[in-house]
Amino acid sequence: MSLHTLSDLLTVGEATAPALLAPDRPALTHGRLRTHVTELAAQLAASGVGRGERVAIALSNGPEMALSFLAAATCATAAPLNPKYRAEGFAFYFEDTRATTLIVPPDGMEAARAAAPPGMTIIVAAVGTDGELHLALERGGRAPQPLTMPQPDDVALILHTSGTTSRPKRVPLRQRNLVASARNITGAYQLTPADTALCVMPLFHIHGIVATLLAPLASGGTVVIPPGFDALRFWSWLTAFRPTWFSAVPTMHQMLLARADRHAEVIRATPLRFIRSSSAPLPPVVLERLEAVFGAPVLESYGMTEASHQMTTNPLPPLPHHAGSVGYGVGVDVAILDELGTMLAHGERGEVAVRGPSVFDGYENNPAATAAAFASGWFRTGDQGYLDENGYLWLTGRLKELINRGGEKISPLEIDDVLLRHPAVAEAIAFAVPHRTLGEEVHAAVVLRAEATERELRDHCAAALADFKVPRVIHILPEIPRGATGKLQRITMAQTLGLTGADR
Repeated sequence: MSLHTLSDLLTVGEATAPALLAPDRPALTHGRLRTHVTELAAQLAASGVGRGERVAIALSNGPEMALSFLAAATCATAAPLNPKYRAEGFAFYFEDTRATTLIVPPDGMEAARAAAPPGMTIIVAAVGTDGELHLALERGGRAPQPLTMPQPDDVALILHTSGTTSRPKRVPLRQRNLVASARNITGAYQLTPADTALCVMPLFHIHGIVATLLAPLASGGTVVIPPGFDALRFWSWLTAFRPTWFSAVPTMHQMLLARADRHAEVIRATPLRFIRSSSAPLPPVVLERLEAVFGAPVLESYGMTEASHQMTTNPLPPLPHHAGSVGYGVGVDVAILDELGTMLAHGERGEVAVRGPSVFDGYENNPAATAAAFASGWFRTGDQGYLDENGYLWLTGRLKELINRGGEKISPLEIDDVLLRHPAVAEAIAFAVPHRTLGEEVHAAVVLRAEATERELRDHCAAALADFKVPRVIHILPEIPRGATGKLQRITMAQTLGLTGADR
C-alpha cells in the first residue's frame, strides 16, 4: 500500500477493529477514526483554519489530544505545546510559530488562554460519552475555508528543538516525513493489527506522536492513551488493556522498576512482546534490570525531532540487541563523519549523521542553522559515536555534553552507568563544571534509595573507572532537574546547581 500522508495512514486498519482506547472511554474503531478526523478537520476549516496555517494545541494526553493533532495536521499544520507552560512560554511559541488558532480543554489552561493574542481563534475540545471529539468555538473565528486533503509535501507538524544552549529552532515536518518514520517503526518491530501500544509519552513530543500514536495506527493496531504517564496507575492499565508493548524514556523505566516488586503478579499475567526505550541514553544496568523483571526484550532506539523521531533501533530477537548500543538504521542511512564531513571507517569515533525519507529538509527561516546541520546531504546529529563491524551504532555522548578535562574527552554516559550500579543509587547524571586550569572538571549528581556517603560513591567509581573519569564531586540531591519529557538536563546541570567554576 502506498502511503504518503497521514490521511493515507489512517486507511490501513480494518474498519471494525479498535483504534483508540482510553480509561473510562468507549473505543473508537479505525473506520470511525478516519471519518471522524475528516469531520473534525472540516469543522476547523469552517472556523477559518486554512491550509498552511498553524494550529496550536494545549491539551493533556488523551484521545482529545490525539484527535486534535490528527485533525489539525489534516487541514493545516499542528503545533502541539506542553500544556504545563506558563503564559510567557505560550506567548513565545504562539508568536514564533505564527499560530492563528488555539485548541484548549473546556476548563483550565488559563495560561494558554491568557497568552493568546488578539485575533487568535480559540476552540474548545472535549471528548463526549460517545468517545468522539466535540469542538466548540470559544472566541474569534474567521471566514470559512475549503477543506483540501493534505499532500505529501505539506507541513503536517511544527516542533522546536530543545533550546538548552540556544534559542529553540523550528522544525517543520512534512506529511511524507511522518509517514516514513511511522512505517519504519512498524517494520522494525513487526507491528501488526494484533498489537496494542500503551502511549505513556506526551503527545506534544515527537517520540509520543510518531512511535506510540502514528506507528500503531500505521500497522492497523490499537493505541491506548491514558492521561499521561503515571507510575502508580501503569499497572492497572496493563491489566485493563493488555498492551503488547510500550515506549518510554529511561526516567520512566526507572520509576517503573522502583515499583515493580509489588506488581510481580500483574507482570506475570500481562506479558509484553517487547519494551522500547528512546529519547535519552538508556544505561545498560537499567536495560538489564528491565529484562530481568519484565521477561521481555528491551530495545533501545535513537531518534531526533529533525528525523521525525526514529533513526536507529535494536532489532527484535532472534537478532541480537546490545545494551549500550542503539542498533542500526531502519529506513535511514547512518554514517560517522569527521569535522570536515568525511566519512569514517567502522570503529572510528566521529559525529553521527543520517539521511533518508524521514529526515526534515531544514530549519524554518534559519538558513544558517540549516547549512551548519547538513553536509553533502547528510544531517549532522550533534551526537558522537561509532559503528561496529555489524553496523550497530554506539553513542558516546552529545558532542556538546562530552567533558573535556585537560584535553581528555570523557563520555558522561559511562559514568552514569557505573554510578547506577551502586545499590544505593536510584538516579545519576554526570556533567561538566568549568575549571580554571583543566577547562572542565567531572561532577555528578545522584538521588539515593539508601544511605551512602559521597566518599563511598567515589570509591565505587574509582573501582571501575580511570582516575581522570572519577567525579571529583558527587552532589547528593532529593531530585534531579528534568525537562518536559523527563529527560535529564545534562548541559545545564552546572548552571542549575550554581557551579560556575572550581579548583576541586
